[in-house]
Amino acid sequence: MTESNALKYGRAVVKLSGESLAGDRGFGIQPPVIEGLTREIEKVYAAGVRLGVVVGGGNIVRGAEASSQGMDRVSADYMGMLATVINALALQDMLERNGIETRVMSAIRMEELAEPYIRRRALRHLEKGRVVIFAGGTGNPYFSTDTAAVLRAIEMEADVILKATKVDGVYTADPEAHPDAEFIPRISYLEVMTRELGVMDAAAVSLCKENDLPVIVLNIRRPGAILSALRGDQIGTIVAKA
Repeated sequence: MTESNALKYGRAVVKLSGESLAGDRGFGIQPPVIEGLTREIEKVYAAGVRLGVVVGGGNIVRGAEASSQGMDRVSADYMGMLATVINALALQDMLERNGIETRVMSAIRMEELAEPYIRRRALRHLEKGRVVIFAGGTGNPYFSTDTAAVLRAIEMEADVILKATKVDGVYTADPEAHPDAEFIPRISYLEVMTRELGVMDAAAVSLCKENDLPVIVLNIRRPGAILSALRGDQIGTIVAKA
């Protein structure tokens, strides 16, 4: 791991959706897909970025969706949190196969599988150059993994959050459903909330706004996108103060 002077953001948190681990299949875990994600993280690691990763669980179970189908919301959300632990372990395995030292830290205690999340210990791991994978969401129901990512980024004193998606950034509408949707290169926190663009849930965007934490929404399928964004290149959409 080497330090680079070309970085605009030296400490970052990457938010991966659970679906990004499933590939085109949409559910479960696809090892070749995780291997591709690992290669992108490896580039960032080699550049000297202090990196945290928050992964969702939507490829296994989505708490809000299960709740809408009749399941108790609290139980459904805890199931979703457990799904994030499964994904975190899969990501850790692939990263360590590629020689990247990692730690999985869970907001829900399960010492046999992951370290309990303790802020000072997480900061120490980052200082030692380890990639920290945060699992278990916030540890509380009714909060999304987007909110967990923002919370961990603030606690880790990160310079930026990178929200990895399957599109090139923020559009005026879903570009897959509306081909005429316009790309937005930069947008304010307030505009994201008032226009309900679905970048992150309102609680997560509000936390970013209160702490002046920029978010870069980018396409994880574009090779080198994460590292380019951390270098300050115009990649994806920047969500920041007006």
